[in-house]
Amino acid sequence: MKSIFIVLFFSPFLGFAQNTYDLEVVIKGLSNNKGKVYVGLYNSEKDFLKNVYLGNISKIWKHEAIVTFKNVPAGQYALSAFHDKNDNGKLDTNMIGVPKEDYTISNNAKNKFSSPKYDKAKFELTNKTRIVLSMK
Repeated sequence: MKSIFIVLFFSPFLGFAQNTYDLEVVIKGLSNNKGKVYVGLYNSEKDFLKNVYLGNISKIWKHEAIVTFKNVPAGQYALSAFHDKNDNGKLDTNMIGVPKEDYTISNNAKNKFSSPKYDKAKFELTNKTRIVLSMK
């Protein structure tokens, strides 16, 4: 009797589990096959380009890289990726912070004199998704 009560009590709440999806990110246009590609997935404007929600690293094959983020909750996200050509584990920049290695942002978001903004890079993840990014 006790187990029937538990099932009946919690069954209305079982439908509220958040949907999760796989997100495949394809990065094209890499200048060579050396190094690795680092991909960051961001879930808020506050953390965009500062603190990744999920990160992944890929080897390069035929000037392309592919990463998959599994079981990502439905929601709003933005992506960034960079080609770590010298394989030192970081995006190399010049003295004023301008990237010296190729990078890309979702939606091809750009800003002339500062980092791209989350509002320009964001997208909705509502089902299994494949996003193709091109390196700059």
